[in-house]
Amino acid sequence: MKTWTHPGGKLRELGADSLTDAELLSILISTGTKEKSAEDIAKEILDKFGSFKGMANQPLEKFLEIKGLGDVKIIRIAAAFEIARRIVNAVLQDMKEDRELRKEVFGE
Repeated sequence: MKTWTHPGGKLRELGADSLTDAELLSILISTGTKEKSAEDIAKEILDKFGSFKGMANQPLEKFLEIKGLGDVKIIRIAAAFEIARRIVNAVLQDMKEDRELRKEVFGE
């Protein structure tokens, strides 16, 4: 098996759950700068905000403070967070409506 250095290849070969948060975020960022790789930029974002949860409700302007992030990359990240938010809301709605699912998950 090939040892991947690029997170996209690693995801394809080993699955998304094998990637770190920084590797997943670097896939959205796509390209770095002359000074920093996409993964280095991702690590800087996670250091600044602490986690994906910490990133979730930040104004887009806060991301512009990070060198290597421009509008396209920030919009890509914001879109991914919106997709995640919609998935979470759909799951919560399903749980609200489905007594058996609530019982299974929460033992209610």
